Amino acid sequence: MALTNFAALTTEQKLVWSRDVWKEARDMAFISKFVGTSQSSVIQRITELTKTERGEQVIMHLLADLVEDGVVGDNEREGAEEEMKSYNDIITIDLISHGVRQKGKLAEQKTVIKFREHARDRLAYWLANRMDQLAFLTLSGIAYSQNNDASTRTSGAFSTLAFAADVAAPTTNRYRNWTAAGGLVAGNTATVLIADTLTYAAMVDINVYAKTHYIKSLNSGGKEYYIVFIRPEGLAQLKKDADYQRAVTQGAPRDVKNNPWFSGGIVTVDGLVFHEHRLVYNTLGATSGADKWGSNNTADGSHLLVCGSQALGMADLGSPEWSEKMFQYDSSPGINVDKMFGFLKPKFYSIYDKSVEDFGCLVVNYAIGGTDS
Repeated sequence: MALTNFAALTTEQKLVWSRDVWKEARDMAFISKFVGTSQSSVIQRITELTKTERGEQVIMHLLADLVEDGVVGDNEREGAEEEMKSYNDIITIDLISHGVRQKGKLAEQKTVIKFREHARDRLAYWLANRMDQLAFLTLSGIAYSQNNDASTRTSGAFSTLAFAADVAAPTTNRYRNWTAAGGLVAGNTATVLIADTLTYAAMVDINVYAKTHYIKSLNSGGKEYYIVFIRPEGLAQLKKDADYQRAVTQGAPRDVKNNPWFSGGIVTVDGLVFHEHRLVYNTLGATSGADKWGSNNTADGSHLLVCGSQALGMADLGSPEWSEKMFQYDSSPGINVDKMFGFLKPKFYSIYDKSVEDFGCLVVNYAIGGTDS
């Protein structure tokens, strides 16, 4: 029986395996649904380096609205032009890497191929999952030293990523609390009460806030939309709200096949398009009495992420790199994959808020459990 030299893949063969990993990772990554190359994408993907005075960097361009009134009639037009205000954010890139290793000795060709296939599947899921984790943490402005449930990450690797230092808390006018007593107020985790759960009224106020603060929306068919990333607990709260139930069941198509209430599909309410995901930041893994929310650090909460255009920038420089190696006197094969990328939540000077703000993301705190004392 012919044996396969595990560590002797050609460059072309390694490229095929690398592309397979990246294809599967993109298919499995939740954020991939929202990635595009245009400035109207929720997550703008940038694949090219731009030459700057500091060398080649990944640049994300943001354009502010025009503010002048222009000219009327036959008045002089030359010299009355308005300069377009553009802002450039630099997305820092770094490399994440992971590998798998087979313990036993390799004997048959089919075993080699099977190990490669299993490695591809597992590493693709790992890459997709970690990119989802980092994307949600970046949008929320949470340090990479935490998991998405607010527990401490056992490995400190992600905290050392070059773009980890660019993660910043939500800006003043892009950070709110939803409160049962006062509606939408300034963001503050210490004031969250377990009664501060989501309702249809919350969605109406949040949508109005995003529009009146000119968070750049997504446009389709002449209508404005925002993508809302929400935890399962938050969506469950809405489903239990009578006003929300009426809005979905009566405002959406009446037939069972097309109504999202019955089909489990994506729900759109008042221009907010809901996408449920368990990796949206929450405090369920935090230590009660120390790291949760509320005045006594005993309330569990979560973020509602309301995202418009260019809410997140993603530097994506090529497919992952596939590498194979033999250990233990060529009896134990290993496979490693690394991927170069970076995330950044862009900021700009808002002419409406008269301050530097997150460009396309609004973070709203609300309660999902725990106690007030």
